[in-house]
Amino acid sequence: MSNKVSKTYSEEELSQLPFRDESLELEERVKDLLSRLTLAEKFKLCSGRLMWHTKRIKRLGVKSYTMYDGPHGVRDDTMGKIKSTYFPSAICRAATWDPKLSYEFGKAVAEEVRDVGAHMLLAPGINIQRTPMNGRTFEYQTEDPHLNKILAVATVKGIQSQRIAACVKHFVCNNQETNRFTSSSEVSERALQEIYLPAFKATVQEADAWSFMTCYNKVNGIYGSENYNLLRERLIENWGFRGFTVSDWVATNYTSTEGCVNAGLSLEMPTSKKYSKTNLRNAFQEGKFSEETFNGNIKRLLRVMFLVGLFDDKNSLPSGNRNTLEHQSIARKIAENGIVLLKNKNALLPLNIDELKKVAIVGPNADNKFGGGNILSGGGSSVNYPPYEITPLEGLKQKCRNRVEIIETPSKADVTILFAGLNHEHGKDAEGEDKNSFELPLEQIELIKRTVKQNPNTIVVLINGSPISMDDWIDSVPSVIEAWYGGMEVGTAIANVLFGDVNPSGKLTLTFPKKLSDSPAHKSERNFPGVEEKVFYDEGIYVGYRYFDREQIEPLFPFGYGLSYTTFNYENLKLNKEKFSKNDTVTVSVDIVNTGNRSGAEIIQLYVQDIESSTDRPPKELKQFEKVNLEQNEKKTVEFNLKFNDFSFYDDSTHSWVVEPGTFNILIGSSSRAIHLQKEIEYSE
Repeated sequence: MSNKVSKTYSEEELSQLPFRDESLELEERVKDLLSRLTLAEKFKLCSGRLMWHTKRIKRLGVKSYTMYDGPHGVRDDTMGKIKSTYFPSAICRAATWDPKLSYEFGKAVAEEVRDVGAHMLLAPGINIQRTPMNGRTFEYQTEDPHLNKILAVATVKGIQSQRIAACVKHFVCNNQETNRFTSSSEVSERALQEIYLPAFKATVQEADAWSFMTCYNKVNGIYGSENYNLLRERLIENWGFRGFTVSDWVATNYTSTEGCVNAGLSLEMPTSKKYSKTNLRNAFQEGKFSEETFNGNIKRLLRVMFLVGLFDDKNSLPSGNRNTLEHQSIARKIAENGIVLLKNKNALLPLNIDELKKVAIVGPNADNKFGGGNILSGGGSSVNYPPYEITPLEGLKQKCRNRVEIIETPSKADVTILFAGLNHEHGKDAEGEDKNSFELPLEQIELIKRTVKQNPNTIVVLINGSPISMDDWIDSVPSVIEAWYGGMEVGTAIANVLFGDVNPSGKLTLTFPKKLSDSPAHKSERNFPGVEEKVFYDEGIYVGYRYFDREQIEPLFPFGYGLSYTTFNYENLKLNKEKFSKNDTVTVSVDIVNTGNRSGAEIIQLYVQDIESSTDRPPKELKQFEKVNLEQNEKKTVEFNLKFNDFSFYDDSTHSWVVEPGTFNILIGSSSRAIHLQKEIEYSE
């Protein structure tokens, strides 16, 4: 790796160089630019500057590559001076069970990234929701690997459709905030293969993700940024990843320079510590990493610089847009579709505006704004500064204007709407610290109990990003809605659902336990928050509903659960064959009928059950799903195609995916605990 003589080029000379020729193949351009970089310049490219940017190489016209947070809308380095659309939280988006909406979100947020002059969005976050106490549950999608995979792929495709790089994070097993910088996630190979890795793998092989962010934590004793097995062997060699890896901010603190280089870490952010020129030069001169390995890491970063158009004519790139009516509409649509109706006794909802005179609106989250927060207060990488934010109170005032009086006294109202939940303060739904309680704050519980006594027609609307206990109050409340953190249009979305302009169709993407000890990650301190900075994933593959099913524990609300203002019948389950083998496709069809009195959407969920196996397997596993819109009395036929992989498990003894001969159940349901139809099918080799 010689330090060649460098020539400073004029802009006219640069325009004639091969790497600036947009007609050339991508790899030719990458190769040409790499060959022109000196050793010192390659060292310079390895680490960031000013928090969000790479260093420039002026003599070759290499501009800064810029990356911004975050998962719910772009936040640039003006810290609020430039406003951007505040989209609903990832858990709300996931609760839509709608890949098309995830794609639309990805496309829209990428347009905003482009508009502020950046090249990469530090999202999506796709860590599995292992514990309801994780402070960042709201930033992630689900406890289930299949649902996680489908939504992650759609989001990445949406982002990169605009030639903006998605940065898939945090690779991998970054499932809690407690001791996140130093703890080791001790996890089995089977759990990695079946639960924690599938969505990451799919974003590479199905969406060609251009960047991965390494985790803070260790995985089986090795930090993510220097984990050779995770980065080099799995991500690059086995999965065929062609993008680059970037450390989470200061995630390299406890690593070594050569460990990161050899593992395949291309970029250290936000500044140079392990990747300082001195450290890199010393490690190279001491033979701790090879020229080939180092060049490979730089090549990956350069490749993505070309993919996002860093060296191309701006007129050839997709145009950026920010805070458009279309983006605001997408934000509202995600919020509306992600709201989950948890309880609706005696059909109190939807409210009939013509039959109401007074509505009481109470609760701490009625007029709270969740965008524009302080990073240090717990918002972390999800902080966003929107041009406006419609609170629930504002949305309901607009809905009821000149028709229904809004008051604050429950006893004098026809209906009371109580807005409870959490916020982004530390100890609640916040980055940097896990939740300090599974219950709502005591004052909120007392408010709910007091309000229901004053007005039995009380609707509790939860604004939060993670499961909470409801045992103290849910039996006395007729209707409960989970609204999540719904973005800048949340007030309008909630009002539309409460008054029936929108029929709720969201479904839970994680199990709500009745009590925390029911959760598999909370069997002992060893499992959470860990002992001696090791967190033991003793539950293995039994995360979420898999565990609740095996142990026959009744959840507060099961995975996949969500009510509607209409009703659906499941009929006529058919399989195209009674037996199948490895290369066959099993086609499953089922009829779904809207039997209620209004249009609505249902999410049909297909689970597979291995009736008898030599290896311990969950009672059921989600393998397919589809969201179907139906008018009143309308019937549609939904088809699913199942392949070998949908029936397989990871065999530790052979290090391969296996399907054993025998009988499987195909289960069709509206949640993991509401199976309406089933049929058996036999596998033979």
